[in-house]
Amino acid sequence: MIKLVAKERIGGRVKRRYDTPKTPYQRLMESDRIDTQTKEELGRIYQSLNPAELKRAITKKLDALYRMYCAKTESGTVHPLKKQSPRLVTKYVAQPS
Repeated sequence: MIKLVAKERIGGRVKRRYDTPKTPYQRLMESDRIDTQTKEELGRIYQSLNPAELKRAITKKLDALYRMYCAKTESGTVHPLKKQSPRLVTKYVAQPS
């Protein structure tokens, strides 16, 4: 993530200066507001993360959600990029006689 450091107006233009790109984890590790024990714990968690395994888990959960969605629809075949129109609720509302 790139953070904006300063904005300077020069005539009709705005000149922006940015900090070097860093991840939120890197910014936390450089911060003085966090004690060393918390930094060590965050470091252990960071080292234990496996991006490939996280991606597989996310994909598996998305597939399960998509299968449940397909099971709920009448046709069973739904294109994931097709815009679905909302169902009208007015026919389910009790009409006064």
